[in-house]
Amino acid sequence: MVKEFRDFVLRGNVIDLAVAVIIGIAFGAVVTSAVENLFTPLIAAIAGEPDFSALDFTINDSRFLYGAFINSVISFVSIAAVIFFVVVKPLNALAARRKRGEVAEDVPTPEDIALLREIRDLLKER
Repeated sequence: MVKEFRDFVLRGNVIDLAVAVIIGIAFGAVVTSAVENLFTPLIAAIAGEPDFSALDFTINDSRFLYGAFINSVISFVSIAAVIFFVVVKPLNALAARRKRGEVAEDVPTPEDIALLREIRDLLKER
């Protein structure tokens, strides 16, 4: 049972997943900091309102906190933009560069293959 657990943990997929989770958590903190410390103050400077959570209206004693919803939407869009421009775009550019490198280059034909092709072409002419 211990051997099975050790084999499971040491399998590449589990270790890769653990590393990805740890990096994801650390990256999440970076993105959250960028949104809270850079984008939210920028939006507040443009909109003239530092925090929208106080915006609400009441109908029949029911309070609608649409400001909190606006804050959530701004946070989501900001996080999505950071992830897109910091992670997705560079990875897509890297993948495109690699794909361009995979295109078959004009590899010089080995001499024996070239001679065989010449013989084949001469035989076709007869």
